[in-house]
Amino acid sequence: MRDRSADYGRAGARVIGVSPDQVDAVRKFADKFDLGFTLLADADHAVAETYGAWGEKSMYGKKYMGVQRATFLIDPDGKIAKVFPKVSPKTHDDVVLAALAELDSADA
Repeated sequence: MRDRSADYGRAGARVIGVSPDQVDAVRKFADKFDLGFTLLADADHAVAETYGAWGEKSMYGKKYMGVQRATFLIDPDGKIAKVFPKVSPKTHDDVVLAALAELDSADA
């Protein structure tokens, strides 16, 4: 997203990220990587739970609770238009921008 912010702007999209970290950690991360979009802190993971993005994960056989990375495309009426449940950083921007174009053409 950071490198494609102009494309999202042309598509009329506003990108907001949500992290389960504390406010200070989110601020440091956003500043360090110059994200170019708003990154919100969700330390109590209330937003992640509301969107169904908080769940059981597994690493090296150990199970734990954490964020299931996902993207939610929300239409101008505030309704979820599309959900991308597992994101691949290499192709994600292209996939989301195509979905935005599709949503835009459906509204036209």
